[in-house]
Amino acid sequence: MNAGIIGLGTYSPEQILTNADLEKKVDTSDEWIRTRTGIEERRIAGPEQDTSHLAFEAAKEAIKDAGISPEQIGLILVATVTPDRPFPSVSTMLQDQLGAKNAAAMDISAACAGFMYGLVTAKQFVESDTYSHVLVVGVEKLSKITNWEDRNTAVLFGDGAGAAVVSKVSEGRGILSFELGADGSGGKHLYQDGPHLAMNGREVFKFAVRQMGESAVNVIEKAGLSKEDIDMLIPHQANIRIMDASRERLGLPVEKMSKTIHKYGNTSSASIPLSLKEEVVNGKVKDDDIIVMVGFGGGLTWGAITLKWGK
Repeated sequence: MNAGIIGLGTYSPEQILTNADLEKKVDTSDEWIRTRTGIEERRIAGPEQDTSHLAFEAAKEAIKDAGISPEQIGLILVATVTPDRPFPSVSTMLQDQLGAKNAAAMDISAACAGFMYGLVTAKQFVESDTYSHVLVVGVEKLSKITNWEDRNTAVLFGDGAGAAVVSKVSEGRGILSFELGADGSGGKHLYQDGPHLAMNGREVFKFAVRQMGESAVNVIEKAGLSKEDIDMLIPHQANIRIMDASRERLGLPVEKMSKTIHKYGNTSSASIPLSLKEEVVNGKVKDDDIIVMVGFGGGLTWGAITLKWGK
């Protein structure tokens, strides 16, 4: 039996930062941001909310959705590059807050591809019968490392969390194939410089357009499927032009690509689970649908998964 997702949860902070709000902070415009990124607004966590608080809200919902108790979780994996502090890890803080007293816990640092790395890691533990249930959380408080005076990056990022419970699912469903990768030579294009995030947008854009399309095609082929079999593409929500390039590479119509970037901006490791939950709730992802999830991020890292939805 394959490992798959049996529960989902998300959390977005209440505070909304619109493009109009940003026009007052930096030299930019709503029209410039929309046409180049697809972003209209993003969510910003309050000073009293750190990464672990966002993770807890999403994790609680995912555990409830899975119909299990925190004590049944064997491992907690938290994908984040914005932990509360260097250590203890967000995952151990989350273990305590949830009361998941039987769970091991560790954080994963793969930037925007972190949730993909987390799901693939969870798959190994579940399919080897090491753990029955693994909690995977993608969470970021990017607002605390964003330079609000840099108009090239200030417009892009938001805060949020998404969580999934990974367990064995019925025959034929679950994770059918995956690809993980890294190119450390590109680390200089997207990194944290002192307190702030720094990015060479042109180089990251070129890398993302190439890699997202390639990885998506690769995992479809590894699953023994064709592009025509794909019911929904859930790309990392970084930039609408990068997302559309991936969709066009697969020959998919607009309605078969998840788009939440306009509401949340780039939430790094949280963006794919946020989008997945939204498509499940609105009925666009149904049992036995074939989904391709693909992400890329700092490192540089990337990851893609083909998944047949359902328990």
